[in-house]
Amino acid sequence: MIPSQLQPLANHLWQSTLFAALAGLLTLALRKNRAQARYWLWLAASVKFLIPFSLLVDVGSHWGRHAAPTITPPALSYVIEQASQPFSVPTPLATTTAGSLSSLVVWVPALLYAIWAIGFSTVICSWWRRWRGLRLALRAASPIDLAIGIKALASPAFPEPGVFGVWQPILLLPTGVTDRLTPAQLEMIVAHEMCHVRRRDNLATAIHMSVEALFWFHPLVWWLGARLMEERECACDEEVLLMGSAPEVYAESILNVCELCLESPLPCVSGVTGANLRKRIEDIMTNRIAARLSLVKKAILAAGGIATLGLPIVAGIMSTAAIRAQSPSPQSALGPFPKFEVVSIKPCKPGATKGLGADGPPEAGSSPGRLRIGCGILADTDNTGMIQVAYNRYAGGYLSSFRVIPIEGVPDWIHSERFEIDAESDGRPSILMMEGPMMQAVLEDRFHLKIHRETRQGPVYELALGKGSPKLKSLQEGSCTPPAIGRPLPQLGPDQRLCRNMANPRGVNFEGGTLTMFAGLLGMILDRPVIDKTGITDLFAIRLEFSPDEFTSPQGAAVAPGAPAAVGGPDAPGIFQAIQEQLGLKLVSARGPVDLLVIDHIERPTEN
Repeated sequence: MIPSQLQPLANHLWQSTLFAALAGLLTLALRKNRAQARYWLWLAASVKFLIPFSLLVDVGSHWGRHAAPTITPPALSYVIEQASQPFSVPTPLATTTAGSLSSLVVWVPALLYAIWAIGFSTVICSWWRRWRGLRLALRAASPIDLAIGIKALASPAFPEPGVFGVWQPILLLPTGVTDRLTPAQLEMIVAHEMCHVRRRDNLATAIHMSVEALFWFHPLVWWLGARLMEERECACDEEVLLMGSAPEVYAESILNVCELCLESPLPCVSGVTGANLRKRIEDIMTNRIAARLSLVKKAILAAGGIATLGLPIVAGIMSTAAIRAQSPSPQSALGPFPKFEVVSIKPCKPGATKGLGADGPPEAGSSPGRLRIGCGILADTDNTGMIQVAYNRYAGGYLSSFRVIPIEGVPDWIHSERFEIDAESDGRPSILMMEGPMMQAVLEDRFHLKIHRETRQGPVYELALGKGSPKLKSLQEGSCTPPAIGRPLPQLGPDQRLCRNMANPRGVNFEGGTLTMFAGLLGMILDRPVIDKTGITDLFAIRLEFSPDEFTSPQGAAVAPGAPAAVGGPDAPGIFQAIQEQLGLKLVSARGPVDLLVIDHIERPTEN
């Protein structure tokens, strides 16, 4: 199984390889056409290595963000997540060997990255040495007057005629080459090099050199470079012949240069002696100029290029629209969610503090079929605002997410004004159902809320394995039932109870669950989300004690009501040190996906 850290790279590599294979098939179909068409196909295959399809999908998802203002219930998202991770079912920790194997799996990406860095540095250093040699030769070169529109220099250190530079090209000639060639032959050589200048071949080749440096381990990349060089020279040969040059003179000039010089040391210095010399001479002597692309072939190539770029973008737009597409009445996997029959909303007096409900213990003022929120706030920094609870924590009528989700696009009043809500239903829906999907209907109906979810790249912490084996205590079988994330709670027997998990600025009391759940709990008290990168799917019971610092929020978040808080003493370490010492794990700063709730529109509630 490919480690999760390497999955994006693996996807990109096989997609780019497939794209290059398709480009190769097209070049076979165009083998009777001019080399320029095949050159652009190979160049497109090279550039594809720099443009992941996932990037185009992200562009499409960005355009599709405003397609619909509402959020889907998480039922479909849960199904997709389970389908994409079919082997992530939590299993009990059997032996310490499993922990050692997990440690090994985590170290594999680091080892591969180190090998890549060595290869990348080797390629860059090799090219830099050759480029530095050419720069030294330029300093000793003397100018010659050829009246060709660009600077021309001659030096004994130049290996062959070539064009140096991307934005301000310079024609380089070996000293004495003007004396060994006839004026007509020199004119042909200069014409060939000026073709490279007009075509911007040095820029294209520099782009491919960056591909070779980044993907030096992929043999296909180097094979693409050889094809680019070959078609580049053939394309310039065809252009010189189309200018009316005599084939015999042109062929003699190339052969004479080959007798005098060596091939250019850098691919991005366009020379005259590259590619399959024998085939080039045969094509030149027979004046073999291939046909231009027909209108049909041009249309097919244009359609293929548009499809290659457009389909991932369209896929991103469609996936975003599908995620946000929602009927006016929230739906679950089993049918429509229930709705409140009677809803009373009253603004609280200025300065009122939180009472019962969304940002207080819900069972203290609520019961199945009735929800009471005493002076609740719509959005809060500790992820307990009514909007965050309804659209994130209990979005499906069950515990849908441990993760903190910030809100953007909000007016200031939703952070300060509080409302007393008293709602009743004919049935007996659970408190989580009322605070989740049923509250969504209240917010959209009475507050005219329009909202959508976005995922952006931002600062996160990654929970990873530290040095040595993890110091984790397996969940004792039968001690408690871990809360289910993304699906309803299982039926509990008379002797069973739900694991109670709680976090505050002094500690975490995690009675039972996966490290992914534990990471979500840490995100509730840290200054950024936490993503589990340990690769371990076992169930653990964790008690973590630490002292508050600048990285922890001033409030904690109880996931299960009534959970006892873990409190670290005054001499307890900070949270980063505590995780290393007490758990054998570590928190690493990184960039990763950050979920956001973006409010498009909201108003103060309508009257009862």
